[in-house]
Amino acid sequence: MKVKNMTAYKRQFYPGASSPAKNRRRYMDPKVKLKKIRDVSMDDVVRLMGHRNPGEDYKSIHPPIQEGKEPNCPIRKLVEPIDGAKHGDRIRYIQFTDSVYFAPISPYQRAWMYLSRERGVDTGTLSGRQIIEVRERDLERMAKELIDNETFDPALTGIRGATVHGHACRLDENGLMFDAWQRYVWDDKKKEVVYVKDQVAVPLDRKIYVGKPASMADLKKRTTIFRADGVDMRDDKEVTAYGLRIHKLRTLGGYQPFNVKDV
Repeated sequence: MKVKNMTAYKRQFYPGASSPAKNRRRYMDPKVKLKKIRDVSMDDVVRLMGHRNPGEDYKSIHPPIQEGKEPNCPIRKLVEPIDGAKHGDRIRYIQFTDSVYFAPISPYQRAWMYLSRERGVDTGTLSGRQIIEVRERDLERMAKELIDNETFDPALTGIRGATVHGHACRLDENGLMFDAWQRYVWDDKKKEVVYVKDQVAVPLDRKIYVGKPASMADLKKRTTIFRADGVDMRDDKEVTAYGLRIHKLRTLGGYQPFNVKDV
């Protein structure tokens, strides 16, 4: 019996024709190579996270997979382990805080992006923060990419492992998002943001510069955030219809799915 050719499945990421909707699709689509804006060294990325010293061996929680004696498993044969899992690395994390004032991306869109672009990750979202947990050497690669690329802005994105509050506070005179621990400060001479503490506010033995903040005009083009003083979600009919449908399904369908009709 011949099987008819079926149209290849095409992934759908997000509706809408507005700039935030387009940015959401770009950030989520693993085929899109995100623009690299800065180049923070890997050693400095390691210092910012604070899990190990640059050059120090990775700590492990189990032997390398090839040396282990795991039971036969068909799924294990199908799924290629990520590099850290192959080596038995422990699981570590990095956490970002994104300002509501036109940061390039917001926490729950980070979750979409991580899960769409990477494997072997665990991620959690709160109002202004987004944590990602993964094997250590994979985390360091991902962290460097996330700090270097267009989803990070030195003034409106904070690397904060603890006491993350400040995303909804007003920006200071230099346009920086509030940080209770002052992990980063403004260098008035270089006009750049510099980290003086790691993500859990332990003082660093050297300053780490992460570059100049983007202009507000540029940020409004790059952001995934809908705002009444930027691009209003209500101006994008496709996004509004999608959002209202999801809200209605979640509200009516939580405990009474039989009430959900014509949605």
